[in-house]
Amino acid sequence: MGGGYSNRTRATKFNPTGMVRKYPNLQKKRIYIPELKKTVSITISTKAIKTINKKGAYAVLKKAGII
Repeated sequence: MGGGYSNRTRATKFNPTGMVRKYPNLQKKRIYIPELKKTVSITISTKAIKTINKKGAYAVLKKAGII
């Protein structure tokens, strides 16, 4: 019976958390920009979508250098 590894060791040694790849949640979106009177199609993260909703599309895309 006994011996072996503790559950804590198993959690890290056999599944190193630093090795797990984490990817951003990317979405393809068409965003209308009233200031330019046109629509742009871009792939952005969900965090960026929230920022655009808060600050406005023109301001965010201008700061990012997209337009």
